[in-house]
Amino acid sequence: MASVVLMSAAVPGQAESRETLGAGDNIRILVFQNLDLTTETRVSERGTVVFPLIGEVALSGRTPTEAGARIAEQLKQGNFLKSPQVTVSVLQVRSRQVSVLGHIARPGRYPLDDTSSKLTDILALAGGIIPAGDDSVTVMTRRNGKVEKLEVDVVRMYRGGDLSSNVEVQNGDTIFVQRAPVFYIYGEVQRAGAYRLEPSMSVIHALSLGGGLTPRGTERGLKIHRRQPDGTVKRLDAALVDLLQADDVIYVRESLF
Repeated sequence: MASVVLMSAAVPGQAESRETLGAGDNIRILVFQNLDLTTETRVSERGTVVFPLIGEVALSGRTPTEAGARIAEQLKQGNFLKSPQVTVSVLQVRSRQVSVLGHIARPGRYPLDDTSSKLTDILALAGGIIPAGDDSVTVMTRRNGKVEKLEVDVVRMYRGGDLSSNVEVQNGDTIFVQRAPVFYIYGEVQRAGAYRLEPSMSVIHALSLGGGLTPRGTERGLKIHRRQPDGTVKRLDAALVDLLQADDVIYVRESLF
């Protein structure tokens, strides 16, 4: 992973990162004109690091700027340095992570930083949605103790050019990519099986994906087996222009003539 994800120093006017340090983060601490004090360390489970001269310092919950100021203050109070200038940079983020699950190339936990906190950033880190994955992505968030479920149609977002739904994910969020809706076709078709259901897909389009009818197949008497909300399956007469629904099963009869 690339180093220096976040950087800030205890110097007036320095731009401050909006993220805070946490347990597991790997950081580098630099003291201006005192290279012998350069330290690379990991924030402990207690939220502290051990720094030369001053010992253990609590940094969890502080921004890199605040962490640098804290270390500089203790160096000054201990009379080790007169006017220390301390820079804290984050080498590897482990305290702020999101989970990516489902039909994704590389499911797992991924770190958040100042440059990769949008939904599409994390999907890219995880290798993107695999062909079996749905265009719509579920994001489970927790804000101020309230759990919220968001549905984001990634493909529609880019086709329409409206990125307002490209939400910013935060520590502890979960991104889930469910299986794309499918339909099934069997009987007298060239390639029976399951196929991805595209928006506004008609029966004739479905038949073309199945390679068309066999020499014995007929377009007359097409049937769709459709599961109802109560779990029962209803058999419907189908026309070529009828639109399909998720999990529909198309049956193509054999011609009697």
